Amino acid sequence: MIDPSTIERIIDTAEITDVVQDFITLKKRGVNFIGLCPFHNEKTPSFTVSPAKGIFKCFGCGKGGNSVNFVMEHEHISWVEALKFLAKKYGIEIVEKELSSEEKEKQDDRESMMVLSGFAAKYFAGCLHNHEEGLAIGMGYLRERGFLRTIIDKFQVGYSPSARDAFTREALKNGFKTEYLEKTGLSINRGDKLSDRFDGRIIFPIHSLSGKVLAFGARTLKQDKNIAKYLNSPESDIYHKSRVLYGLYFAKRAIVENDKCYLVEGYTDVLSMHQAGIENVVASSGTALTSDQIRLIKRFTPNITVLYDGDQAGLNASLRGIDLILEEGMNVKILNFPEGEDPDSWSKKTNSETFVRYIQENELDFVLFKTRLLSEEAKNDPVRKAGMIGDIMRSVARIPDRITRMVYIRECAAILNVEENILFSESDDIRRKEAEKRNRYKYDDRQGFKTSKIAAQPPVKNNFTPERNNHEREIIRLLINYGAKELFPPQDENSGNPVTVSEFILNELDGDELILSNPAYILIIGEFKNLREQNITPSEKVFTNHRDAEISHLAADLLSSSYDISRIWKRKDTHIETEEDKLKELVPSTILAYKSFLVRQELKETEDKLRSAGNEESVLLQQRYMILKHTNMQLARQLGNRIVF
Repeated sequence: MIDPSTIERIIDTAEITDVVQDFITLKKRGVNFIGLCPFHNEKTPSFTVSPAKGIFKCFGCGKGGNSVNFVMEHEHISWVEALKFLAKKYGIEIVEKELSSEEKEKQDDRESMMVLSGFAAKYFAGCLHNHEEGLAIGMGYLRERGFLRTIIDKFQVGYSPSARDAFTREALKNGFKTEYLEKTGLSINRGDKLSDRFDGRIIFPIHSLSGKVLAFGARTLKQDKNIAKYLNSPESDIYHKSRVLYGLYFAKRAIVENDKCYLVEGYTDVLSMHQAGIENVVASSGTALTSDQIRLIKRFTPNITVLYDGDQAGLNASLRGIDLILEEGMNVKILNFPEGEDPDSWSKKTNSETFVRYIQENELDFVLFKTRLLSEEAKNDPVRKAGMIGDIMRSVARIPDRITRMVYIRECAAILNVEENILFSESDDIRRKEAEKRNRYKYDDRQGFKTSKIAAQPPVKNNFTPERNNHEREIIRLLINYGAKELFPPQDENSGNPVTVSEFILNELDGDELILSNPAYILIIGEFKNLREQNITPSEKVFTNHRDAEISHLAADLLSSSYDISRIWKRKDTHIETEEDKLKELVPSTILAYKSFLVRQELKETEDKLRSAGNEESVLLQQRYMILKHTNMQLARQLGNRIVF
């Protein structure tokens, strides 16, 4: 249990921009920052961070909240875990009671697996430095490859002893459960006995963006061809290999600083380049490059250079990855090393400055790269050349931006000596066919749209209509944004304090005994009433830092605006009337509009009841109807004298 004062200190210290920039690249726009949302795929930034309000908001997927909410959402952890994460980041000590055995048993699988993975990383690192076999074989291999101790320690490289169950026995001895050993893939159940998955291998821990160990890659040092050279952890609740890039945790700041990411194939390529002083490098960990991995890179930079081995397998890997990178709208270049060389071997021959210069001088735009490569294969064969042109156009057609696509088509036309209009036509045909294919996949005459998970879910039943919700949402928005603002001054010297926006709204709702229908709105109204009773001035931080994730998300949503006043209009002598300037009209009009809506709703319900009512009941309903009609006319008259926004 974390005490309230510590929670408050963590939240006050965790500056939202600083927290978010650990995960994505932000650019300043006016008083706010913008970037690509980490929670959904987007090509145009709609993710906004407001340092002044301490919140983030994505206008694409709708997610929002404070720094704690961001960490919760990004790392898929609980509120308490997010607080601990931020406390560690800012060096804030947390003192809490020790969990009981029952509470420990209730910890979810994911947390247990993360703890086990962290333990395993420390165990393997310890074996590399302290175990006789680890020193002789593991450290011997790494030194032979030229790796320094600083790089080995930085990446937590380790070694798993060749004893079949050395790690498993150690983990069980330290209280870790068999089910988590199997779920993480660290141990394998062979019959009735658990054994180590990675025995006799060099271990490369795979980290999350926040630095937590998710999984492991392992390299055997045996020459047996029947044994896989590299072995990775299996998919699990904490590790999805298609969404993780090796080394990104250590590279993200350098990627932002250099506005460039180098993509390599293997673990040792990453280590070697870091040792050479080039840190903006990540690896696909020997797996085929995926769209999710490319989007991870795109959070930090739109510029990527693919560095692959100079053999045929490296060339083929380059070609496979190009189209996916293009599809994400990134600027991609390719560098293939000479035959027999790779980033690991090349980095050991030079320093960082020379290496970077070599890349800059030899990296090729993908069109030039693919054209040269395929031209060698086609030579003077017209049929193969036609196939080559079609292959190149299939890549170009994937580029989402029309202008960029047009530039590439013109470049291709010049290189291939083909008329531009032919290539434009070919590109359009490819894009049209791809669109048709996607539509056929999505739609089925009998089953409807297959790919829409949202559409497949049953509609949520609410106890309020959308129109009523809109009225209530506007009331809550005004409360959170302007609750402490003065609406009307004191009527005379004896009337006390001025009437604030929150006082006016609460008095209007209480006076007519109006209760909002949305549970979240009701909770926010209750918070304002508590603040009023304690004579505390309402602050937006009460809601953006609320422990209830729904409340903090809603507050961030209502405090956010997708529009900023242009700097042109902020010059001196230029005044733009803001919403705050109009509160004296806006707040009363909003309350009147809500009351008018409720009266009209009740009028309609009364009309419906009149149609089926008996004589005695009909008289009462008619009287009620006349009162409601009169009230509605009065409200309409008042609204007519005000501007409704």
